[in-house]
Parts: sequence; structure tokens; C-alpha cells
Amino acid sequence: MPRPKNNSGSHIPEFQKSSVPCLYRYSSSGVYFALLKIDGKQIRASLKTSNFLEAKRKLVDFKRDIRRIDTSKGSLSLQGLVKKYLATLGDQAKKTLRRKTDIASRLIMDFPKGKNCPVNKITLSDLQTWLAKYKFGPASRQLYIMFLKALFGMAVDDRILIHSPAQKLTAPKRAKPKRSTPTLAEFESIVAAIRNQKYSDTADESADYIEFLGLSGLGQAEASALCWKDINFRLGHILAFRHKTRTGFSIPIFPQLRPLLKKRLQLAKELKGGLPPSPETKVFSVADPKKSLASACRTLGLQNYSSRAFRRMFITTAIERGVDVKVIALWQGHVDGGKLILDTYSHVRPAHSLRMAELMV
Repeated sequence: MPRPKNNSGSHIPEFQKSSVPCLYRYSSSGVYFALLKIDGKQIRASLKTSNFLEAKRKLVDFKRDIRRIDTSKGSLSLQGLVKKYLATLGDQAKKTLRRKTDIASRLIMDFPKGKNCPVNKITLSDLQTWLAKYKFGPASRQLYIMFLKALFGMAVDDRILIHSPAQKLTAPKRAKPKRSTPTLAEFESIVAAIRNQKYSDTADESADYIEFLGLSGLGQAEASALCWKDINFRLGHILAFRHKTRTGFSIPIFPQLRPLLKKRLQLAKELKGGLPPSPETKVFSVADPKKSLASACRTLGLQNYSSRAFRRMFITTAIERGVDVKVIALWQGHVDGGKLILDTYSHVRPAHSLRMAELMV
């Protein structure tokens, strides 16, 4: 049967059946397509090759993948997917939830193909075009890409898509910031300066809080959430929970830390007329002594250290004193065997290595 022609006399492009079932060749481009029915719905997809043998291989992979898809969800829109994703974030921190909600709002408002675009019609270039609308730095770009990967990753898990269009999105590598770390002498001076601050009702507790950070190596979130039930003087350990990684871990009550905790316990007993504090009572009522810390640094002529700097000081001191990095990692609630600490504190190792070399004499 002769092929149909258009008004100009040229042949109208058509899908030509090959010797392989479900495999068709588009006459004008020579590209092969998969054409099959799943759950009563006809599905056509380009295999992106004009090579017959390669098309046969790709057809096998396509059939395997397409059977994983729930075709009843094929019409789900971008707005519908975003709504579905946001509904899964209820247990996340308020700050994280607010940030992801803001990104979701931008995606729905500014997506090039519109908020009603079917999810299975969204491509990598569509997402790249949307990201190009914003002039943000590497950190923000990374957050946006993480959001897209989580969003479309859920679509893959829910059998809405075969592959995520966000899978190949990449963010520029962020430069490692130079963060200053106080010396032990500076740490002791800061604690003393906070404790001696006049006109402050919370000076003593703020000083205890900063001292606890430096002596325990815990972060501000862990210290602020610490209750008396988490401290076991008899067994000599403190239970902590890292909200960022949702990981529970324990640290020893270090010798230098025990007197401070005993002091806090005594103060808590005095507030209850000599009775032990409730297990749920917080060890520290001060959540963020930022102003007291800034004032102390200013008074001492030091740079404005953050609360996080004292955890860095703890880790640096532990490395310099020869504590095994794997042990330090456990004290930090890490499960990578010390890799993150070795990468982050690589500047400490050369000097420490030279001191250790002197022991080989």
C-alpha cells in the first residue's frame, strides 16, 4: 500500500511497524518508539535511538520499567504532586518546613509549563529552566535541588514516574568556610567574663551553659533539650539526641564536666526546697546566650565567637590530645567512623602528627 502524501507531494511521516512487537520506527527521523498498551491505556515513548539493535535492548528495559508505573496516576499535576509531598513533612522542624513550603510555592507559581503540567511531562531541562530564574548562591541552589530530588524521588517511589527528572541536577561545590576556633585560654576567659557581667539576671546560668558546651562537645540544640533524666551520674554518661540527623547517642560525663553538672543539680534542688528536680526538668533554662557571649567577646577584645565554636574547640582539643577519631565521632553522634571529623579538622592533623612523631625518638 503506497504511503500517503501531503499537498506538496512529499510523504507524510508515519510510524512504521518493525519485526519486533511494540517497536515502531518514525519514518521522518528514523528514531524508534515503544508503542504498547498497559491497563487499557496506549503508551508511546521515544527510545531515542535510530539503531535497531539498541532499540531492541531499550524496548526490553522500557517494558520492565513501565510495568512498575501505576497508569491511573499518569495525569497527576505538578501542583498535585507538591501538595502530596508537603503532606509528608509534618514531623520536620518548623524552620525546615517553612523553607520547603517557600520553595514549593515558587515552583508552583513560576514553573515554565505551569502548575497544572502533568508530572510525567516534566523534563530535566524544564527544572533547569526554572532554577535559572533565580540568582541565588551555591547554598540556596543546593537546597532547591535537594527539594526537587526529594519531590520527584517520591513520585518514583509512588510509581508515578519511571525515572526522576531531577536525578541529574547538580549543585556547584560549596567552598569550605574558614571558621575560627577559640583556644582553651580564650574559652576560660569568656566563661569568666560572662559570669562577671553586671546587670544580668542570667549571667551565671549563661556562663554555665557556655561552659557546658565547651566541656561536653555537645551542640546548642542538644544542650538546650537536655533534661535531668538524660544524666546518669552512677553510670557516668549523658544521653543526647541530635535533631538534625534524628540520632540518639551518649557521651561520658567527662572528669572536667562532672563538677559543673553537680553544681547545676544542687541549684535545681535548692529551687525545689532540697528535693530532687523532676526528670523532665531542663538542665538549662537559657536557650541561647547569644547576647551574653557577644558582650564577653567584645569586652575581652576577641572576635565574636558563636556557640558552635566551642564544639569545634572540644573536637580540636580531643584530636590534639590523641583521642581516637572514631571515639570522637561516637561522642558527636556520627555513624561514619570519623570520616566527617577527619575531613573537617584536617588542619589539626599536621601539627598533631609532628608532636606524635617526637614520641618515636
